[in-house]
Amino acid sequence: MHGVLDQLGRPLHDLRISVTDRCNMRCDYCMPAEIFDSKHRFMHRNELLTFEEINSIVESLIPLGVKKIRLTGGEPLLRRGLEDLIQMLSKHPVEIAMTTNGLLFGGRGKSLRKAGLNRVTFSLDSLDPKVFEQITNTSGEKLDSILNAIDEAIECDLGQVRINSVIRRGINEQDIDRLIEQFEHLPVSLRFIEFMDVGNHNRWRYNNVVPSSEIHNYLKKRMNLIPIDSTHRGEVAKRWMVEGKRGFEIGFISSVSQPFCGDCTRARISAEGRIFTCLFASKGTDLKSIIRDEGNKNTIQNVISEIWKSREDRYSELRSKTPKPGTIVLPKIEMSYIGG
Repeated sequence: MHGVLDQLGRPLHDLRISVTDRCNMRCDYCMPAEIFDSKHRFMHRNELLTFEEINSIVESLIPLGVKKIRLTGGEPLLRRGLEDLIQMLSKHPVEIAMTTNGLLFGGRGKSLRKAGLNRVTFSLDSLDPKVFEQITNTSGEKLDSILNAIDEAIECDLGQVRINSVIRRGINEQDIDRLIEQFEHLPVSLRFIEFMDVGNHNRWRYNNVVPSSEIHNYLKKRMNLIPIDSTHRGEVAKRWMVEGKRGFEIGFISSVSQPFCGDCTRARISAEGRIFTCLFASKGTDLKSIIRDEGNKNTIQNVISEIWKSREDRYSELRSKTPKPGTIVLPKIEMSYIGG
């Protein structure tokens, strides 16, 4: 089998795997503390896919065209023994990446690299301790450990380290300058992400979105930005080199103002084994029961192949075509559940 295409001719290229639904932050647009409190029921360990089950799914999807795996959460480094999973996955011809908040990364860079991790992305929305606390519900004193983790990832040669920052109007616009000043001398890719209406509890409003074009126009006045060509179909970030800053890149992910559904090549698997074909999906297909049912003749490869062939998701495009942007309302899964 040589790849599989959906109803819009999009290949399956990227697989994002959530390894846990737990997180050690309570970011207000992802896991707001008033919802994900002490009463919230997180998954028990036996509900999660085992590392062996995750590995078997990945092995099944290689013939369908999967070339890149991204480990997410919740916070993936909360999953005990994550290096063991990475080592399993590294036996396949795929790039292995991970998205983390960085709080648990310190001291693990070498072991993650040795296990086979190729690339790491850090989520960091503010360098101001008070704003950081406001967004994450986490002590601003922890910023230093995140910055140290980023330095460690660079030293361990974990690809071109990426830093993702969600910019929201009236909250952290001042961090555009702060982040650039912090990282412009390092070989990293700093990516500004538009505030997306993922999940049901993040109080998303279209007026809170800072369009990428606005940030781009602002930055053009203070630096010379040189466009970088995409490396493959489905690359979500529009990337720019900065003249005079070797190795430093700025990227924009504009899923609200410039939807890229037409080139979306991603599937997502939740921590307990449901596959979703869109970040904004309302339901997924249970793979775990198929794996654990020894009498089931249906293979994971066949199931996912059929799911992908019938896929026609384009939520962001539909949202942008509504008379009033942002007024489309559909039940959606939480970002913390599906891994962003």
